[in-house]
Amino acid sequence: MALEIKGERIYSKEEEETAKKEIWKYILGFVPIAAVKCAIELGIPDILENHETPMTLAELTSKLGCNESLLYRIMRFLIHYKIFQEKPISETLVGYTQTPLSRLLTRQGENSMADMVLLLNSPFILAPWHKLSAWLLGNKVFPFEAAHDGKDFWGFIAANPNHGKLFNDGMACDARVAVAAVVEGCSEVFEGLKTVVDVGGGDGTALRAIVKAFPWIKGINYDLPHVVSMAPAFPGVEHVGGNMFDDVPKADAVYLMKVLHDWRDEECIEILKKCREAIPHDTGKVIIVESIVEQKEDHEFKEVGLMLDMLMMAQTCNGKERTLEEWSYVFREAGFTRHTVKHIQTYHSIIEVYP
Repeated sequence: MALEIKGERIYSKEEEETAKKEIWKYILGFVPIAAVKCAIELGIPDILENHETPMTLAELTSKLGCNESLLYRIMRFLIHYKIFQEKPISETLVGYTQTPLSRLLTRQGENSMADMVLLLNSPFILAPWHKLSAWLLGNKVFPFEAAHDGKDFWGFIAANPNHGKLFNDGMACDARVAVAAVVEGCSEVFEGLKTVVDVGGGDGTALRAIVKAFPWIKGINYDLPHVVSMAPAFPGVEHVGGNMFDDVPKADAVYLMKVLHDWRDEECIEILKKCREAIPHDTGKVIIVESIVEQKEDHEFKEVGLMLDMLMMAQTCNGKERTLEEWSYVFREAGFTRHTVKHIQTYHSIIEVYP
């Protein structure tokens, strides 16, 4: 316990020793992330997933065609972090197998988070973090623009198709997990709806999952023309190109997942006004799937929301994760009269907003 003597804080020896250990999490905190990314790029989770029995180091080395000694060191590290695990094959031989965590790192798994790992740890996403302190100290150029020759995030994505695909794949990955949590935890949100327009729906991943779960719903996937032009066809889903600041297609409900956190309050209000115009005044609603930070009650994903807020600071000009009070403000300013909040088994919450 810290004491204060004549303005000077005195910490216990135990606290100081703990700090000396904890500091290494920040000095070398990037190492686990880099090792996991390496494993994904090598395809190790998929190889183990498709192997019916524990896989020896020699078998994995042969499959990858890599250096056995180097692979052993990577696997030893990832086993320590419980990404993979060892299982005995015989008295003298062990093999590698999956864990629930590594199964989330397969490229094809239904709940895969691999594309999100690759996106958020790619060079173009990491570069703006090195510009963050300069921005806080008064540099007028936003971190992402400072790192990428003056281009904002969306301009950079549009000009770099490979990075755009990485972004779309990462967002689709997050959408699959989020929609599964929405469907499992709050299916009543979609009761009575015949049409739903997903504003900023990207390649339609979220809407495909919604229509599959609730086949009576007709889905409209709405995004910029160059985005929806790449979206795959799916029964019950119509892809429509446009700009949410101009208009939103008519529907019983508007679905907004991780769209508003990219924008300032003023722009959120404009988007929400267009959404309000698109739904029936008496029966319509806007379904928002976003994080809520600084929740009064404990939330198991609270730390994720705080980290995402830092990500918004580094990657967008004015984006942020909002408190419930901040959400209430933009809803009120956009002309909505009430809203409800439902928590699900992910860092998102479901906010239903009514005219």
